[in-house]
Amino acid sequence: MTSLARSPRVHEELRPPSVAGVSPDGSSIGDDALGGLASLPCVVVGDGYDQRTPPAHVDVVVDRAVAGLDDILATVEANPIAATTLALLLRGSTGRSLAEGLVAESAAYSVLQAGREFQRWRDANTAKQRTAELEPPVLAERGGNVLRVALNRPHVRNALNRAMRDALLDALALAAADGTITRVELRGNGPVFSSGGDLDEFGTFDDPASAHLVRLAASLARSYAAVADRLVVSLHGACAGSGIELPAFAHRVVAAPGTTFALPEVGLGLIPGAGGTVSLTRRVGRHRMALLALAGTAVDAATALAWGLVDEIGQVD
Repeated sequence: MTSLARSPRVHEELRPPSVAGVSPDGSSIGDDALGGLASLPCVVVGDGYDQRTPPAHVDVVVDRAVAGLDDILATVEANPIAATTLALLLRGSTGRSLAEGLVAESAAYSVLQAGREFQRWRDANTAKQRTAELEPPVLAERGGNVLRVALNRPHVRNALNRAMRDALLDALALAAADGTITRVELRGNGPVFSSGGDLDEFGTFDDPASAHLVRLAASLARSYAAVADRLVVSLHGACAGSGIELPAFAHRVVAAPGTTFALPEVGLGLIPGAGGTVSLTRRVGRHRMALLALAGTAVDAATALAWGLVDEIGQVD
């Protein structure tokens, strides 16, 4: 890897899956090549570093309480294009504004939707035909200066589909427009706050470029961020994908003791696309964001609290 980092033809020679392993003693790669790693299209995995002060040239730091080196490598090797795209996106995340971060994330997500890794997942997972739903996907009720919002698709673990997205946009727009609403409380009905995006709608787009513009125009992430200072989210159950990414914008996130958190998108050949590369990175830093996405497993509420992913572990109604 040292000689590759110095090569003037590195971008022709490097092909995913490419992983650079580094350690604090520099035994895996020479110190003079470390700076060049930040420009290479590969995933740089650090082992043995302090989780609190990871080096800038590393994309993800092994934390054996969450995932071992072999777990991370397995995820990268299974979907190298998605994993590498995530690493490259996160490297510049700290210098972007909210709007810039959402545009960069959506662009990368849309490119991957046209890629072979996502197509492989789509071919192996046939969308189910569902009957029309009789209940509204979101319930909203105002009491005094408080707006209470509940995700209401418990039969599919509150999976986020277009109907739920549109209903949430309406509810959050009300809060954004009405300054007399001083508190917005968001929860999920049923056994799980939200299992993430509805997989039966994944890939149902006219084309990735159009989907990119639609995603930015109807951005739940932007709507959550607009009322973040008044938003309190209560989480429970096995939360995943957008079920973590969107709540992370709120100024206060409360998790029930048994709550777990996972980012499965890389396993689908994608990256988190509901604003998580912005919201989660701001809460836990890009290295732990990458670890959660590449771990292939979930973290518990205690870990989430220690990281700052949630602000409190408590009873959730």
